[in-house]
Amino acid sequence: MREIKSLLVTGGCGFIGSNFVRYWLEQHPESRVVVYDKLTYAGRKENLHDLWDTANVSLVVGDIGDQDLVRRTCQDEAIDLIVNFAAETHVDQSILGPLVFTDTNVRGTHVLLEVARELGIRLHHISTDEVYGHIKDNHQSVETDELAPRSPYAASKAAADQLVQAYAITYGIPVTITRGANNVGPYQYPEKAVPLFSTNAILGEPLPVYGDGLQMRDYAHVYDHCTGIEAVLLRGEIGEVYNVGTGREMTNLEMVDIVLDTLGKDHGLVKHVTDRPGHDRRYSMNVDKLRTLGWEPKYDPKQAVAEAARWYVDNRWWWEPIRSGEFREYYDRQYAERLAGTESK
Repeated sequence: MREIKSLLVTGGCGFIGSNFVRYWLEQHPESRVVVYDKLTYAGRKENLHDLWDTANVSLVVGDIGDQDLVRRTCQDEAIDLIVNFAAETHVDQSILGPLVFTDTNVRGTHVLLEVARELGIRLHHISTDEVYGHIKDNHQSVETDELAPRSPYAASKAAADQLVQAYAITYGIPVTITRGANNVGPYQYPEKAVPLFSTNAILGEPLPVYGDGLQMRDYAHVYDHCTGIEAVLLRGEIGEVYNVGTGREMTNLEMVDIVLDTLGKDHGLVKHVTDRPGHDRRYSMNVDKLRTLGWEPKYDPKQAVAEAARWYVDNRWWWEPIRSGEFREYYDRQYAERLAGTESK
């Protein structure tokens, strides 16, 4: 079992990053966590609102592309592990403005690798099942499968994965990678499907479902992603990639039904809208490799979606200010025209 004393968690104010910070400190209260975050629209100090007065948590506001600041932070804080959550993550946003995804997801990861190489620090990189692209037939992606990304977001994450692996081979720096399924849970920005549909349903607004809604996804609870990352950090083999999910899928329409049933809302709120360009029909991952480390998910996909929907009912204080601000401009730009001529489910 590895001892980890001081972590730099990039993107630690984002959805998965903030959940990881919370989980890690609950399980490892002796550790020190430095949250490094640019505080973009989806990186929010409110996600860790109750932890900022904790002695072993601190915040550095900065871009992972700022090599001098990353290096100085790692030196000043005696960092022995970088966990890289920092990323632009929304496919729709990557279609609207792709270059920022290259800047953050590719160049930013490259900067972290350079600092890790220079200072001899281990780096763990958070990736996504989307790097595998559309999965045909009954296949489930394994870690050695060819990467075949089909969106600007997925391509930027695949490029980052390959940089991480190249640095391990070329320079021998200690790295690991986890590729996560579609995560759901607390503090997920409402541009993503489950929080978008949950908050829309709570407000009585239509739920814009892309295309026929039969796209297949593995909806995993963010808690299980955090426990999977922990297993890799403590027991995973250096240089290896591990898939993190449930190994089970459902259609997006099934996900929507769970949200509406959990919230007790009318299924007539569902509106089918024009599909996303290049929308992958199916993601599915084999997670047997992670299980060899003694890991098992706590939630199945149905439980994960229902638990997430309930969180938005109980935490209107968090998402209502978001929905009334700049998010509305994005929502109108993304969905207003699509919803103008829609069909109910």
